[in-house]
Amino acid sequence: MPSKPIGSSLFAAAFVRTGDGWNGAEVDLRDAEIVDDLSDAVQEHLEVSGDEIALLCVEVEDEWFAIARYEGDEEPRAFISDDKAGVTDALGELFTELAGVAPDKESSDLGVRPAGDFELLSDLGVSAEELLELSMEEGVLPADTLSVIAERLSFADELDRLR
Repeated sequence: MPSKPIGSSLFAAAFVRTGDGWNGAEVDLRDAEIVDDLSDAVQEHLEVSGDEIALLCVEVEDEWFAIARYEGDEEPRAFISDDKAGVTDALGELFTELAGVAPDKESSDLGVRPAGDFELLSDLGVSAEELLELSMEEGVLPADTLSVIAERLSFADELDRLR
C-alpha cells in the first residue's frame, strides 16, 4: 500500500440526508486500512441505521478529492477526482478500490484523470457531466470543488461548519 505523504493535509466529513436536510460530522480516516473502514467511519460518526443517503467527502492536500455514497444495503459507490491518488496515497488507494478502478502505475500522464461512478450524485442534483467538469476545472482546488458540490446538494452550511 502506498504511504501517506508526511504532513499531508486531510479533511474528511460525512453527511446524511434526513427529512430536515443534511447533518454532518467530521470523520477521522487516518487509520483506515481497508475499504470497509470507510463505511464503518461513516456509520460510527453519523449513526446511520436505515436507508438514508450518506456521503463521505474527502479532500487531500490540494491534490484530489473523493466522494463515497452509502445507501441502505446497496453497494457503496465512489468517485475520485484523480485516479493517480491510488498510486501515491494510501487513502487514495482505498478510494480507487472502492470506485472499482485500477490506476495505471506506469503512466507518465500528468493530467487529472477522474474515475469511478460519475452518476453517484445525479439523482441529488449534480449530473455526471457537471461532476466531471468540476473535477477537471483547471486551477480550482479540491476544497473549492467540494464546496460547489455541497452548495448544489444543499449541505454547504454543514460543510463550512465542519471545516
